[in-house]
Amino acid sequence: MRADRLVSLVLLLRQHGRLSAAALARELEVSTRTVLRDIEALSAAGVPVYAERGRHGGFALLPGFRTELTGLNHDEALALLVAGSRRGAQAFGLGSALASAMLKVVDALPESYRDTAAGAAERLLIDPETDLLSRRLVAEEEVPDAVVAEVLRAVFAGHKLRIHYAAVDQTPKWRTVDPIGLVTVRDQGYLLATRSGADRTYRLSRVLAAKELAEPAQRPDRVDLDRAWQERSTRFRAGGDQVTVLVRVDPARREDLVGTALAVRAEEADSDGRLRLEVTFQDPRHAEWALWQLATNAEALAPQWLRDSLRNRAAAIATRYGVSP
Repeated sequence: MRADRLVSLVLLLRQHGRLSAAALARELEVSTRTVLRDIEALSAAGVPVYAERGRHGGFALLPGFRTELTGLNHDEALALLVAGSRRGAQAFGLGSALASAMLKVVDALPESYRDTAAGAAERLLIDPETDLLSRRLVAEEEVPDAVVAEVLRAVFAGHKLRIHYAAVDQTPKWRTVDPIGLVTVRDQGYLLATRSGADRTYRLSRVLAAKELAEPAQRPDRVDLDRAWQERSTRFRAGGDQVTVLVRVDPARREDLVGTALAVRAEEADSDGRLRLEVTFQDPRHAEWALWQLATNAEALAPQWLRDSLRNRAAAIATRYGVSP
């Protein structure tokens, strides 16, 4: 444990430049006395750590000092190798770079960890291409490397970006945007940006061409991508031709229903044990599809048009199979 803590201490100093003993103690979750003993141990081992006195003093490393990855323990190395097996990096064109990085991680490991960590990583599979029913998962269309490279450069450099974008059911158009960041969701990549000050979200697979511009992008210096994505997701779900449906459902199939809905607005139990839910769907087709999947395990109570649609669909199926082929 102490060896891991010493490595963490060095990495903290490399990242922050200078930290007080109290700050290091908080980060490492130890006492300041333990931090001071660790500093002495690092100095004795030849690590160029020194103390600066005064109000804004603390501990720091000599400029230019670098460490190798030999401080990785087995579980940390395994986590990196498993992360390298995920397909998310493909969405941003970083697959080859990630593979190269994983080779360097393995090469930098102590020999005692190298074989066991790599072998353990082979025992874990993340996001296979098919599920247990052999249904092939829907993958993002491949984005040309040239497009990904231009988008990445503009995002990292903070420059405006010209994209030739093919929105759904629209003729592709050129747009100039201020890129904020990139998000990948279920192997689908999205560009978060603003256009004329308004938030915009672009699917990378629909970007036909891209060109980084020299002009600086109008965007904040710092961004919370997770929060930005949540806000945009909420606005997206609030748009469209949403419908609210009253449903009675078998408790055993509740999660199947809720998992397809946008929101659950009310819920109560009926006297017969079934659940009565008020749920919202993206549009009428979404509602009809979700209820049809549950067959007799769910019943749409309202609105009447949904009951009519489900009855007509069931009648059509019965008619088709009521006649011998």
